[in-house]
Amino acid sequence: MKIFSRFRWLWFIPLLSSCLDEPATPVNTYRANFESLWTIIDRQYCFLDEKNIDWDSVYTVYNARLAQDTVSELAFFDAMASMLAELKDGHVNLLSSFDRSRYWKWFTDYPSNFSSSLIYSERYLGASYRLAGALRYQRIAGDSVGYLYYPSFGDGFSDSNMRYVMKYFENCRGLIIDVRNNGGGSADLSTRFASYFFPKDTVNMYMKHKTGWGHSDFSKPVGMPLKSHTGLQWTKPVVVLANRSSYSATNMFVCRMKDAPNALILGDLSGGGGGLPSSNELPNGWMVRFSSSPMYDGAMQPIEFGIEPDIQVMLDAGDVAKGEDTLIEKAVKIVVSD
Repeated sequence: MKIFSRFRWLWFIPLLSSCLDEPATPVNTYRANFESLWTIIDRQYCFLDEKNIDWDSVYTVYNARLAQDTVSELAFFDAMASMLAELKDGHVNLLSSFDRSRYWKWFTDYPSNFSSSLIYSERYLGASYRLAGALRYQRIAGDSVGYLYYPSFGDGFSDSNMRYVMKYFENCRGLIIDVRNNGGGSADLSTRFASYFFPKDTVNMYMKHKTGWGHSDFSKPVGMPLKSHTGLQWTKPVVVLANRSSYSATNMFVCRMKDAPNALILGDLSGGGGGLPSSNELPNGWMVRFSSSPMYDGAMQPIEFGIEPDIQVMLDAGDVAKGEDTLIEKAVKIVVSD
């Protein structure tokens, strides 16, 4: 299949027919799919300017890569996946019936700063940890500190679950919330979880929406309200543990908790993922998922690149050898000294 000269108009060109109102059928060629994918990102992806990506140059590179007489379906998919990887965005995927592209360097290029074997040791959660919905919790440090591990915002919890957790920790000096390696899930759960730590309603996140095809065509910022949970509040100190694998909805939670009155963020830069995902279909039926609406913190700084911790602490190999999690131990000291 020849790859012909570049065009910038939409790939669905109306066909002349006796019925002018009849919708055109997209042409399922490598050319049509390439043009469609490139154009969707060019017009709807929200971080091209924020990341200083020259999308025109990306077109030139991948157009040349496809300019050959024969391209297999697998090779074409891999080329398009590689093109999308130029965005360096974990929210961007190309989905077919035989594969799903993914970009993982947003966390694999960083220290993990987490060990599941440590948190499930008897020093922390242990084998007999309690489980309320998706919340895993245990009293640690001589029952003086509450420790709660939430592995995924894709798994839920209820107010009743959280009420039991707070009751169990009522005599503790404070609470450690561990969202390391929590890759995200439901934005609504993320907001609800944060609501237990704010004594009043607040707006500390914003979103913009695309208003045109230009890379910087966005609406004015729209506030994302956080409604305080009036019937259930934790008022003692809380330390949130985050690492680079705290992504998407978890990144939102860390951003919210950065402004909670009794909270500190401890650990490493969170993973980012600050663009609300959308999806489009290509002529061949493949789906492309991409970030379409950028989100910002209360100071109108983008959260796509992660949230800086209040206190940076990295997992120390010497502590690990002793069976201790450096971040949890530091958090315990903060709580008991408060």
